[in-house]
Amino acid sequence: MRSAEPEIAGYIARWRPSSLSPQAAAFARGVIGQVAPEGKERAKNLLWAAGKLADFGIGLGLDAVPEVLLHPSVAERFTRCAPGLSPVARRTLRTNLRFIGRRVVPQLYPADMPLPRERAKEPYSPAELAGYLALADAQPTPQRRMRAAGLVCLGAGAGLIRAGLRAVRGSDVICRSGGVIVAVRGARPRAVPVLARYHDRLLAAARLAGARPVTGGTAQITPTRHGKQNQLPLPAATATTPCHNAGAGKAPAPTREPRTKCQTQTKSLRAMLETCGSAGKGGRRGCTFPVIES
Repeated sequence: MRSAEPEIAGYIARWRPSSLSPQAAAFARGVIGQVAPEGKERAKNLLWAAGKLADFGIGLGLDAVPEVLLHPSVAERFTRCAPGLSPVARRTLRTNLRFIGRRVVPQLYPADMPLPRERAKEPYSPAELAGYLALADAQPTPQRRMRAAGLVCLGAGAGLIRAGLRAVRGSDVICRSGGVIVAVRGARPRAVPVLARYHDRLLAAARLAGARPVTGGTAQITPTRHGKQNQLPLPAATATTPCHNAGAGKAPAPTREPRTKCQTQTKSLRAMLETCGSAGKGGRRGCTFPVIES
C-alpha cells in the first residue's frame, strides 16, 4: 500500500471538521491515510464519506475499527438509512465507501466474478462465399438467381443481417462517389458502403428488384418507439452522380414462379439464406455475414 504525497498527507492529518465527533474524525484520518488518495479534492471527499460513516456507526454502538465500520453490510445500511441525505449524496457515499473498503479491508470486498462474453463469430472464408455465389448462380430462374445473389452481397458485402437485410429495396442501392452504398431503413437508418467485389452483382439484383425488396418477399420496416418509420432520404440522380440509381429504372415486376423442386445439388439457396437473415438460427456460424476486409 503506497503512502500519500506529503501535501496530501498533511491535509489529512490536519482534517478536524466541527460537524463530526473527534472519534469519527480520527477514524476517517486513519483509513484515508491508508488509501493515499490522489489530489486534495479527492482526499476531502473520501474523508467526508469515512467520517459520516464513523459518526453513524459510533452512534449505533459499533466499534470504530475498519473491519467493523467498513463492512459492506454496515456501509449499505448507512447509505440507505442515514437521515438528512439526498439521493445523489447516498449514491456518492456508497461509491466512495466501496472504494475505501476495497483498499483498507480487501478481504471483505472480494473481486467480482467475470461475466461470460460472447466471442465474435469466425467470418466466412473467401471459398465459402464463392460457394454461396455459385449456388446463387445455379438457381433455376433469373429472379431467383438475382434474389439469392443480392442476399449474399448484402450480407457479405455490406454486413447487413436480419430485419435490416430483409427491408432493403432495389431503390435503396445507390451509386455515390465512385462506390455503392445501401440506405438501410428501420429503427437505425444509415448509409452502409458495399465492398467493391460485390458491386456488379448487387447492382444487377437492385435493377431487377426496383422498388421491391432485393431478397424478395414483402418489405416490413420496423417502426420506431414513436410509431414512425425512419427512412434515409435517397439522393436524386444528378449529373455529378457517377452512375444512375440502381432502382430508378422501371424494370418489369418479376413474375412469381411456381413452387417447383430446385434442380441444383442442394436445397433452395433462397430458402436457406432467408433463414439466415431472419433470426440467425441456421448454419454453423449463425449465418451472419461479417464484413471481410478487401
